[in-house]
Amino acid sequence: MTRHQERRRAVRENLELAADEAFVTVDLPTIEYLTGFTGSNATLAVGSGHGLLVTDGRYREQAAEQCPDIEVCIDRDVSGALASGLTQRSLRIDDRSSASFVGGLQSRGFSTTTITDPVAAVRMVKDADELRALTTACAITARALEDIAASIAVGQREVEIARRLELRFAELGADDRAFPSIVGSGPNSAIPHHRPGERGVQVGDLLVIDCGAKVDGYHADMTRTFVVGADGEPWQREIHAHVEQAQLAGIEAVCPGAPAAAIDHAARSRIDEAGHAEHFVHGTGHGVGLQIHEAPMLSRTSSATLLQGAVITVEPGIYLPGRGGVRIEDTVVVSNPAQVLTTLDRALTRVG
Repeated sequence: MTRHQERRRAVRENLELAADEAFVTVDLPTIEYLTGFTGSNATLAVGSGHGLLVTDGRYREQAAEQCPDIEVCIDRDVSGALASGLTQRSLRIDDRSSASFVGGLQSRGFSTTTITDPVAAVRMVKDADELRALTTACAITARALEDIAASIAVGQREVEIARRLELRFAELGADDRAFPSIVGSGPNSAIPHHRPGERGVQVGDLLVIDCGAKVDGYHADMTRTFVVGADGEPWQREIHAHVEQAQLAGIEAVCPGAPAAAIDHAARSRIDEAGHAEHFVHGTGHGVGLQIHEAPMLSRTSSATLLQGAVITVEPGIYLPGRGGVRIEDTVVVSNPAQVLTTLDRALTRVG
């Protein structure tokens, strides 16, 4: 079996599909995971001993190249294609599908049941090929940020730093950026998902850069915090030290079988003890892979358990509105001990 056939087999077995049943999804990351197809329009049906990928004429050659181990149908009438191509008449449909899509299938004589995504749990554990892609993406991310940080100058605009960083990903062999890079300087560093703008970095600014390269469809994610043109002020060094200690505590808690909520607690409790509970405003991390945010989520309320070979981020932060913020983030493989893939120095480094 190819790895995609093996993944489809695992889904069939996990769902215990009967001979007259098929699983249907329109979720593109799920389809990429199960077939290798990376186009922007597709529907996948997985049944007992049979799979069918439906896409449109733009992707005829691409689908044939990427999906040699599954039947491909080129047809914009998806419901009609499934009605013609499937022997199964009972469909379990990914609940992220639209009501109109489900209704179209019912009008073709299918009986339908919507189910919660059955592939997320399978995708959580990465195989050797996935880990190689993630390792490469993380290495490129760390190298690119190190290179760009060395060239930052006072007055450079946030957006300029972001675009130069993303160009460096490509120069080092990445396929794309994993997500739009976050570059926040001065008071903008206290905005966790700040969009880089026209502000020029100034002497004494905290500078938060959250970025990632993408390789073979797999996303890296890393954040480092710098200080611009000066040694850090006492308050900047203090909150950076708290975040660094919290992040290390979170990483040390990562191991197979650990509750995801325990990783959040290990990091968050350090920040709470430092008196900054209200300044840590997001979860401690998330899974990464074919999506930048995927299962498991690391938060107070998470019910997930970490599995050997899952890949997650650990990213606590402290954000002081109007003054500045610090976040430190690494991409980590769940193992014993945990393996950090983004190996750039975490120190509060001076740039510019």
